[in-house]
Amino acid sequence: MTPTLSTSALVLHTTEYSETSVIAKVFTRQLGVRSYIIKGVRKGGARTKQNLLQPLSHLDLVVYNNPKTQINYIKEMGRHIGEQPEQRLQPSDMAVHNALRFFMTEVLYKTLREEEPMPELFDYVADSSVFDNKGVELSQHPIRFLLKVARHLGIEPLDNYSSREPLFDMLAGRYQYAGEHTLDASTSQLLHYYLQAVHNGTPCPLATLTQRTELINRLLEYYQMHLAEFRNFKSHEILHTILQ
Repeated sequence: MTPTLSTSALVLHTTEYSETSVIAKVFTRQLGVRSYIIKGVRKGGARTKQNLLQPLSHLDLVVYNNPKTQINYIKEMGRHIGEQPEQRLQPSDMAVHNALRFFMTEVLYKTLREEEPMPELFDYVADSSVFDNKGVELSQHPIRFLLKVARHLGIEPLDNYSSREPLFDMLAGRYQYAGEHTLDASTSQLLHYYLQAVHNGTPCPLATLTQRTELINRLLEYYQMHLAEFRNFKSHEILHTILQ
């Protein structure tokens, strides 16, 4: 008999499978990224509701765990114990929350590999996907998230900013005096301030929409330079129009 395992998980992606089922790609705390078949979830009157499978939904799962099979089945699924249903929000707030979750989900979907458990990253994502703040703090979230995930992936920018090495070189991953792949002076300095905030747990620097947009775009380019599989990123385009 195939053994079972209990784990918490965050939903990354779902694909329709057969007439009534789906294949869910999830980031589990114990096993890393895994794909599971959820039988009958699209059938009318199904015990397991498909609305549980929204991007970054935090779930408690009991899964069949056969290491010889690429895709196993989910035996039981429910909302994570202690997870509070999101309060009723104004449409504008809901749009911001959804855009942030799509952005975070796409970052994880395009960077995490299936065979690697990362419990510390899982705990950070689970905590940071519950938005209990508004306005300026939410607008800072994408940059903070990209820098935090980069640390867990081993590609975090080195914060050696100084007057002698004031420009961040995207290919080298550190500050230099000059280089072919350096950011401009103002964006380099802003990145330095964000890195300090992430390292020290302090508030992020105030920045205009234009400055934040530029830094997000450059950080996504940085991911592309350092992660071969990180391509065709889309959700930041929607994010830029909402986080103003």
